[in-house]
Order: sequence, then C-alpha cells, then structure tokens
Amino acid sequence: MGMDDAIAARIRMITEAGDGLSGPDLLGFALDHAVTETGGLGGMVHLRGPGARPPQLTAVHGLIRPVARDWAEVEPAGASAPARAMAQGTPVWAPALGTADGTGPALPAGSGLLAVPLITTEGVTGALSVLMAPAERPAPQRWAAVEALAAWAAARLREAPPDRGRDRDGTGASLADDQVSQALWHMSDAFFAVDGDWRITFVNGEAERLLGTARTTLGRTLWDAFTRLSVDEAEPGLRGRYRRAAESGTPVGFEVRWPTNQRWYSMRLVPVPNGLTVYAADITASRAREAERAAAEHAAAERTARIGELTSALAQALTMRDVVNAIADRVLPPFGASGMVVQLIEGDVIRIAGAVGYPQPFLESIDGASIHDVSPVSEVYQSGAPAFVESAEEYTARYPGMAGRPAAARKQAWAFLPLIVSGRNIGCSVVAFAEPRRLDAEERALLTALSGLMGQAIERARLYDMEHTRAKELQRGLLPRALPSLSSVTAAARYLPASEGIDVGGDWYDVIPLSGARVALVIGDVMGHGLSEAATMGRLRTAVNTLAELEFPPAELLTRLNDVVSELGDNLYATCLYAVYDPVGATCVFSSAGHPPPAVVRPGHPVRFAGGAPDPPLGAAQPPFETTEVSLEEGSLLVLYTDGLVESAARDIDRGMRHLASALSGAARVPGPRDARRDGARGDGARGESASLERLCDEVLAELLPEKQLTADDAALLIARTHVLAPDHIAAWPLSEGPIAAGEARDHVRDQLTRWELAPLTPTAELLVSELVANAIRHGRGPVELRLLRGEGLICEVTDGSLTTPRIRHASETDEGGRGLQLVSALSHRWGTRYTSNGKCIWTEQPLP
Repeated sequence: MGMDDAIAARIRMITEAGDGLSGPDLLGFALDHAVTETGGLGGMVHLRGPGARPPQLTAVHGLIRPVARDWAEVEPAGASAPARAMAQGTPVWAPALGTADGTGPALPAGSGLLAVPLITTEGVTGALSVLMAPAERPAPQRWAAVEALAAWAAARLREAPPDRGRDRDGTGASLADDQVSQALWHMSDAFFAVDGDWRITFVNGEAERLLGTARTTLGRTLWDAFTRLSVDEAEPGLRGRYRRAAESGTPVGFEVRWPTNQRWYSMRLVPVPNGLTVYAADITASRAREAERAAAEHAAAERTARIGELTSALAQALTMRDVVNAIADRVLPPFGASGMVVQLIEGDVIRIAGAVGYPQPFLESIDGASIHDVSPVSEVYQSGAPAFVESAEEYTARYPGMAGRPAAARKQAWAFLPLIVSGRNIGCSVVAFAEPRRLDAEERALLTALSGLMGQAIERARLYDMEHTRAKELQRGLLPRALPSLSSVTAAARYLPASEGIDVGGDWYDVIPLSGARVALVIGDVMGHGLSEAATMGRLRTAVNTLAELEFPPAELLTRLNDVVSELGDNLYATCLYAVYDPVGATCVFSSAGHPPPAVVRPGHPVRFAGGAPDPPLGAAQPPFETTEVSLEEGSLLVLYTDGLVESAARDIDRGMRHLASALSGAARVPGPRDARRDGARGDGARGESASLERLCDEVLAELLPEKQLTADDAALLIARTHVLAPDHIAAWPLSEGPIAAGEARDHVRDQLTRWELAPLTPTAELLVSELVANAIRHGRGPVELRLLRGEGLICEVTDGSLTTPRIRHASETDEGGRGLQLVSALSHRWGTRYTSNGKCIWTEQPLP
C-alpha cells in the first residue's frame, strides 16, 4: 500500500522529530502519531517478554484503565489481532464485536483493531495496534502510515527491549535493571511510581524528601502519604487529578505548591500498565524569575501605556483646562500624587494657568509672583533642569523665605518639572504629594520625559486659548449686541459656537424695526467655518438691514440678497429666513432660502412648522422665492433656528425638529398683563416676559444640545413672542381727493389725539399730516387714506394709489414750494416711504411724551 505525497512528507517530519528517542519514549512517540494519523480512538504497543513470557503491554494511548488492564498480556497463540500480527509477521485488521469474541479482550462495539508487527533484525519483537471506528478496513493511506511508523520504531528498538510486565510475586513493582534504578535514585527531580491500588512501588531520593516515604516502607498507599502531609487540605483537588490521569490513560502535567516546604513543582503524571509514574521538578526558582520578569514587563508595559494614554489625551486636548485635566488624570494616580499646578512665565511674572488638588486661597496667594524671587519655580526656570523636594523640612531648608507654603498648600513633597518648548522654557509643572515622598531614579526619569509632552501640549493649548478668545470677540462683534425693545414682539436669542475647533461660524440673527409698528425677524447661516465665512456673515447681515430699511417684502429682499451672495464668489452659499410681523393684522409673512422652517407656537395649540419645502440656498437659488403667510394671535411664539440646533452626525434634521417641537410644547401660554406695554412703557410685566423667553431659550438649548455633548456646527436660536396692536390704538379714515383733504386730516388728528390723551403732540402732528396729504394730492392719485397708530411712538401714515417715490428737494430762497418734505424730516423722529399692493405709503413717527 502506498501513501500520498502529503502523508509521506508528514511521516518524514514526524520521524525526524523523534530521531533521538529510544526505549519507551520511542514507542510512545510512534504510537501517539499512529493514532493521530489514522484518526483512531486509541492504541497500544506490546513487546515480547524474556524467555517464554507472553507479550506485555508496553505503551498505551487513549484507552481507559479497565481496557488497558485487559490487554496487559497477549496470548501468543490467540486469535487477537496483535497475536496474529506477531505470529504471521504481517499487518492484521480485526473488527470488534463489543464482547470477548475469541479475537481478544472486549473492545468498543463498532470498532476495529489494526495490528502491525514490529520487526527488528532479530525477528518480530512486538506489535503496534491502533483502535479505529467504524469497523471498516482502513483506507490504504492510513494503513501505510501505521506501517511506516511501526517500521521506523522497530528499527530503533534495542536488541533487548525492557520488560514492562508484572513481577511474578504480584507486587506491581516496576522491573528495571540496576543501572536504571541507580539513575532514577540520583535524579535531581523527584520520581515515584504507584501500582493499580495506589501503593507506592518506587521512590528516589528526592521523592523520599517530598513524600516522607523511605524505600523500606514501600507498599503503603499514596493517599496515606497525602493524609500524613495534609496535602488534601492545602491542595484539595490534587487527589482527583491523580485519579483522572490514571483513568484517562494519557500523560498530564500541572504545577502545584507542595504544602510541606511551600515550594512549587511541575508534576508530570504518566500512566503505565497497572500503575502510574510521577515526575516532580522543583520550579520555585524559575517561577520566581518568571514572576520578576513578568513584574518588570508589566511595569514597563504600564509605563508605555501611561505615556501612550497621555500622548493620546494631550493630542485631543484643546484648551488649557483640557490639558491640565488630562495630565492630572493620567500622571497623578500612578505616582500617588495629590495635586498639580501649571505655572507659565509672562514677562517677569509667574502666572497660574491651571491647577488640580490645591486650595484656592493658596493659588491666589502665589499667582503673579516675580520670577526674580528665590523660589523653586525660578530655580527650574533658570536652570532648565527638574528639581525634586522630598519633604516639607527639605523645602523649608532650601527656601526659608517660603517656609509657610507647604502648610498652606497641604503638600509635603514636590517634583518641579520645566516646560521646554522649542528650546524655550515657558514655565514649570509642579507635581505634589500629600506625604513625604522619595522618587527613585526610574520615576524621576519618567516624570522628566513626561514633562516634555506636557510642555508641548501646554504651549499648544495656550495658543489655542488666545486664538479662541479672539475668535469669540470677533463673533460677538458681528452679532447684535442687544435685541431692540419693541411693543410688537418680545425677543430672546442664543448663539452657541461649535465645540470643536476655534473657527468662528457664519450663523446670525437679527430683529429689525420697520414702519407701521412692523418687525422683521431674520436668521441665516453662511455655510462653512472660518474668518472668511464670519466676514461674509457680517456683510450679509449689513445687506439685510439695508434692504429692510427700503421696506422690500420678504421674497424681493431674498432675491436681492441672492444677487449679493452670487457676486461674492462661486463657491459661497448661505441660507436665510426673512419674516415680517405686522401687529395690526396679527400676521407674519416670510420667505426662506434653504433654511429650516420656523416653528409656530400658538396658545392652546400644538407646535407646528410653517411653510413647505424651502427654496434652494442663496448662491444657488433661482428667484422668485415662495412667500408664506401665517396668523399669529396674541402671545404666539415664532421660533427661528439654524440647522446646527436640530441636526448632527447622530441625529437627522427631521428627528431634531421633532425634538425641538417637544421642547417647545410647554411654552404655549399667554403672557401677563399688557397695561404697561399699552402705555408705551416697558414695565415689570414686559421685563418678566423677557426673562421668561430667556429661560425658554436656555431650556431649549439644554434639551437639544446637552452641556457635555460636543457639536461640530454652530447653532443659533431666536424666539419672538408676538403682540397684537390693540384696536383702540388704531385709527383710519378715507380722505377726499381735493384740497379739503388736508383740513379733514387735521381734524381727524386733533380729535384722535385728544381721545388718546396725546394733546401735546397735536400741533406737530397736524403740520406733518398736512404736508403728507398735500404731497399725496399734488403728486399722487386717489384714493387717499390716513391712518394713526399708537405703538412705540405716534405713527402717521398717508397712502395713495401712486407708485411715485417722494424725495426731498433743496429749494432755493426764492422758491415758493419744495420745502414740504424738508419740514417733515425736521419735525419727525423718523419718516419714510414703503410700497403697498395698491400704491405707496408715506409715514412719520413721533416719540410719545
């Protein structure tokens, strides 16, 4: 039978690996690999005994103890597979029936035994048998592998193989010649053997000391020795390990601490026919060396991990507080330190940049000290080398002028580490201990190495803080410093910069008073971050204010703003929502260019988002823009926001808007009394309402952007509570289209101001109305209408059907006319013109007394 190339190569490797083996080790090695190569259940080797003794079981693999005991001897003339193989000198395959069937002792049902003779120069010496399942003739490759291993083992057997049989007296002692016994006796490792009844049959010198059993007392059981030495109490599982090894029939090894001398032994239990042999090697010294090596490796790994963690944490730290916290979390605990303070040199002054674990009064007392004073920080700054102080007494002796500092700081040992950046000493990092502490050379070297990482991170954080402060100042300068106080709306706003990076953003908001007591509410977002985007935001905010003064409706204003954005660059885009609230009609008209829709909160109604899908953003839009109108009853909320509030990497914008609606759901309540507002003053009610909106802004931000949640985008929020102009604060009349219109207008003004108790304003108001009506009659066309509004001031409006824009003329001294609008400009607080759906409106505003 032949083997394929793969099996043949594997057999060559196996035989080369076992080339130096002999005797029982050789047979066990060959048997183990024969079982493995065939996928067998187990195996055994029988060798012929001396004289007329039958072949004896010499090696066993994978067979339980009862089976091995039944096969301890083989009847030479029997029908078993090993006997027939030795008699015939050829391999024999014999299926087993599960009982003693005449072919040998019982084997598991459904299995079979392949026996291969061991043929030496002296003839057949024994047989190597492999138990396999199912009970089918093995494949040729498996058969050939067993033959090859048997032939290799047989060729290396000694001419006189050792007899592994039992003594004729039945004591179970191993048969060994004098030389083997002497070698075993003088072994440095303990060696002993027990029979099937656990009686000790052999001990060498080391085993006598281990078990306390002399050779003269052989025959006592191993368990007697265990009981005498209290082994079961110290190692309760040891007896079970011995039993399992004997029953399994396979060698096992483990380490155990022997109770009599507390030394560690590596035990090797090797089952043999009708017994067990035990090798016990003292490994106490090697375990100690291994423990020392492991401890050193662990310490080195901890130091490496500590430096790695600190490096990673410092790489992510941005601000000085982040750096100080990262150092405190990863440097103080491993060294058992209780505090740290970072001190930077600014000119000739020592400033505290951050501290952990120090009393605040102490920090305040040392902040701002001179670098020229005698102190450990000055010493480290001048020398550039670290300084270590091991006790408060040493500190007082070295710096007598600062004898009170240890008690004030509640510290008793210090490590002063220089912070060197690009060859410059920028300050000192102080690691302090609550108890006296002597740092060894390795700890000092590690702290010195860590101080280099600290210095780089601290310098980077210092520069970051400076840039971040400048960026915030720029952002504050571009946003409204304060929202105007108006009777039509009460507004509050918040701007939250991104948590990551120092770049300013392009979010902005505005509240712009318009004519007729109307108010423009604006929010926008320039896409991107950086100074360029912030500058663009400032330009767009200015443009919106300018266009709002021209009284453009929302759609037309966004059209003109889109032209501005397009002229600024091809890759510039911005979103914007422009809304105009009219308190007379309680309506809000808005248009959106790529911006999220506003949330409308009406008292007693669920929160809803007004408008449909927004038009494309500015810079990519194609006018005209859609216009949406919503009714806002008294006390309604109009909530404008940027996408940074509702959208993030972990939350899409639809989910964020639902979250916003939930946060606003409790805000649909009617404001307090409006008497003070009705009188044009901002009383306690108005201040309370403003404070309520400020709290609502904070609540919304806390709900949508938790304090510890990092945000990658800016967020702006503008909440306005709308107020309807009371009907008794509005008066309107149609006027005749002839010269009598001016007289009618004066009569209406005089009577209405008397009812409003604003008689002191009557003379000026009559004159202003006369000029406005005269201008409409002379240059416009009918119909002409007069309207008076009592809001933040007294507003007089005259509308006509003409689209002609009035302008101030500069009349000469001899001109008889042309001074009407000059008079209007001089007498009114504000005045202007806006277009209506049917013509134009000229208006003036006078402050209330």
